Amino acid sequence: MRRAALALALLVAGIAGLDRLFPPNLSRAEAVSAEVTDRDGATLAVFPAPGGVWRLRTTVADVPPAFVAMLLAREDARFRWHPGADPLALARAAAQAARHGRIVSGGSTITMQVARLLEPRPRTVLAKVVEIARACQLEVRYSKDEILGLWLTLAPFGGNLEGVRAAALALFGRPPAGLDPAELALLVALPQRPSALRPDRFPERAAAARDRVLDIAEAAGALSPRAAADARAAPVEAARHAMPRLAWHLAVREAGGGRVATTLEAPLQAALERLGAEIAATLDERANLAVVVLRNADRTIAAHLGALPGETRGGALDLAHAVRSPGSSFKPFLYALAFDAGAVRPETRIADLPRRFDGYAPENFDRGFVGDVTAAEALRLSLNLPAVAVADAFGPLAFVAALGRAGAPPRFPPAQSGPGLPVALGGFGTTLMEATALAAALADDGSVAAPVWRAGKTAARQPFVSREAAGAVRAILAGSTPPPGMPPQLHPPRIAWKTGTSWGHRDAWALGVSATHTVGVWVGRPDGTPLPGQTGRATATPLMLRVFALLPDPGPLPDAPPLPPAPALARLGPASADRLRLIFPPDGAALAAGAAVTLRAAGGQRPLTWLVDGAPIASVRHRRDTAWQPPGPGFYRITVVDAEGAAAVAELRVRSP
Repeated sequence: MRRAALALALLVAGIAGLDRLFPPNLSRAEAVSAEVTDRDGATLAVFPAPGGVWRLRTTVADVPPAFVAMLLAREDARFRWHPGADPLALARAAAQAARHGRIVSGGSTITMQVARLLEPRPRTVLAKVVEIARACQLEVRYSKDEILGLWLTLAPFGGNLEGVRAAALALFGRPPAGLDPAELALLVALPQRPSALRPDRFPERAAAARDRVLDIAEAAGALSPRAAADARAAPVEAARHAMPRLAWHLAVREAGGGRVATTLEAPLQAALERLGAEIAATLDERANLAVVVLRNADRTIAAHLGALPGETRGGALDLAHAVRSPGSSFKPFLYALAFDAGAVRPETRIADLPRRFDGYAPENFDRGFVGDVTAAEALRLSLNLPAVAVADAFGPLAFVAALGRAGAPPRFPPAQSGPGLPVALGGFGTTLMEATALAAALADDGSVAAPVWRAGKTAARQPFVSREAAGAVRAILAGSTPPPGMPPQLHPPRIAWKTGTSWGHRDAWALGVSATHTVGVWVGRPDGTPLPGQTGRATATPLMLRVFALLPDPGPLPDAPPLPPAPALARLGPASADRLRLIFPPDGAALAAGAAVTLRAAGGQRPLTWLVDGAPIASVRHRRDTAWQPPGPGFYRITVVDAEGAAAVAELRVRSP
């Protein structure tokens, strides 16, 4: 007895020693494709594993119970109780080999198949012995579900497809959880002869193999007769689907391997990319766009479009992080900071008139002037002169410093000595991601946070402007006139937005906030060349509104709390005492016939009315110029009348050619 016990102890010790010296090699199971998922676990994008193989880590929880039931019925009915090798299956295989003189059934269990998938070997008797030993070793080290997970990850499906999840995405365009019994049965059948049963090449063979699995599953009680019959009647899908590639510019950062969970929403991301593809057809062939959608509550990224694909468009670049000039889109932040500092209040009056600031003479986008306005009106109309006056009062250095503390440091050309008043009009560089993060501060309490896109991380908020200043700016921008075609559900007070157009029409911006989300849009050419006719209102705003239309109804914007009392100035800068006058034509001018004449005025209160010989001519409201085509040679009397009834008159002569 002692000798027997000693021998048994030595045997156990020897087996344990061999197990430690020669552990299972799991390197193939660990070398999986990188996968990026949305916040609910749906796959956004995947990348090939080393060797160009699509191999996604798969667990029992990733597949329907019906798949496991069919797999075990087909491959290993006694999987749940055998120790790695099934003695009954091995005895049956040996008897069949003796009877037929060849191997009819290998008798391999799921665990033995896993051992072979982990360490492929030529099919010999010695290899079978090693598989049995490895299978027993796996059973000691891992649970049954963990062993199933290894099979689900490594099973071959033809070509460069390995694992059930990769096969489901490539063959059906859906994860295993979205497959019907016919599709699941096909996935059970394929690993037996993956090359010979590829459904995209041999659909009839694949259908026959699938039906055999259904027969076995029905006989084992894994499928009802009705479900099995319906599955047999289903056609075999033969198309090869592209692997998921959503949110590519974010996903590519995680191409190193494993599964990375994000805060994105796959349905919203897919809808955004379809919208981007639709918009692409309307853009210049070298133009591109970027979109960022943030959730206001936690400042996480709900959707991200870094660029449209295409080499001529610079589609490989993540343009949401490209440094570009924001134009007027940063005016709301300047006003909010000035409100907090007590430099101005929404009701402070500012003259929108020609003015020089130490040699700097800004103009409005339309090259006209409105006259006397409140700060709220100046922001809503995006007037440049009042914005520069506010920057002069608050301080351009203070504005730049505040943006830097908020995580959006303005970038200036190396040759520039420092920030000046042009910062009020976007005379610096920033990114769409930073701009959208700042805009989100206006949605609620005025705090700002760097957007988060990896699940499990928390955005760290920090003060930027007060809740009251954020609310005041939000209320001002929510009163903007809706552009043509704006969906009714987005009319004020549902969203507040601001546009921006950089110098030379290089960049078009739109930043918008609702009660639930913030949307940032940039449109332009990646190389920074001008795009004539492009403006934030005409190009970026319609896209921003369509993105908001993809989101749930946010409800009205929050009410704006009142700003605290402050010794704000009733007026900022000189008063609007500029009288109305005609700039062109001067009185007594003589012009050649044939060409149209641009009539131009200065001063006064808009809107202006233009008359020729006492008859009104067409003009654009709030503009200070208009085009007039003289009907022929002769003398004409030009009159302009402002909103207060003041008039200016000039006589001119149009000569014969």
